[in-house]
Amino acid sequence: MESPYKIQKLDWDTSFFGISCAKVILSEPVQKSDWKQIKHEINNYDFVSIVNENSEPLNAQYIGQETNAFLSDVNIQFEKKTAFEQPSKESNSIVISSMMEENDEILKLSDFGFSKFVEDPGLRSRGGDQVYYEWLRNAFNRQDKFFAVDYDEKKSVNGYLLYSINNRKCVIELIAVSRDKGAKGVGTRLFKALENWLLNKGIEVIKVGTQLRNIGAINFYQKMGCKQVASHQIYHNWNINP
Repeated sequence: MESPYKIQKLDWDTSFFGISCAKVILSEPVQKSDWKQIKHEINNYDFVSIVNENSEPLNAQYIGQETNAFLSDVNIQFEKKTAFEQPSKESNSIVISSMMEENDEILKLSDFGFSKFVEDPGLRSRGGDQVYYEWLRNAFNRQDKFFAVDYDEKKSVNGYLLYSINNRKCVIELIAVSRDKGAKGVGTRLFKALENWLLNKGIEVIKVGTQLRNIGAINFYQKMGCKQVASHQIYHNWNINP
């Protein structure tokens, strides 16, 4: 029988934050008898992110009773079946490619207002505000990472969408639009261009997640025809002074 929980050491996080980090994923209701082992594993790390998939009430109850963890985020997951989208007259401003060279304009758009990495003071004090910058920087010059980039007439970046393909599904990782230029409809153009590109590749599903508090992103994905398929609670457990 498959275990209802999984524990993963987070090597990148450990290196970036300078503390030992791990993730516990609760994929099913976990019985009270299992928490002795879970707590033993959690105590081996300075910081542990506990993912309560589908916000299972029993797991939330035991997290509160058995750990010192606090709720740091609720991640809303969306999916959409790809369909042809009529491109707008501005769609020729979008370039989609992998192995993209590092781009300073895109890196400048790495300041996301909703992030567990800055809303948790313990992570923020350890450089949490730079996580998305590093995420983007590490996506350049890689065959498995794709950028859809919207350029203006001067070849300056209006916005971008970063995604990857896993198991014949598209996973949107990051999307951002420049606030400086007052460009309108950039996010919609990027999403529609992505859908048409995916259809040409025979990829039928788009997956994306965002924070519950990010109402603008939730409204945008719903406008694009995405359907909510899951809601995961994210708890943070510190075994050192954050």
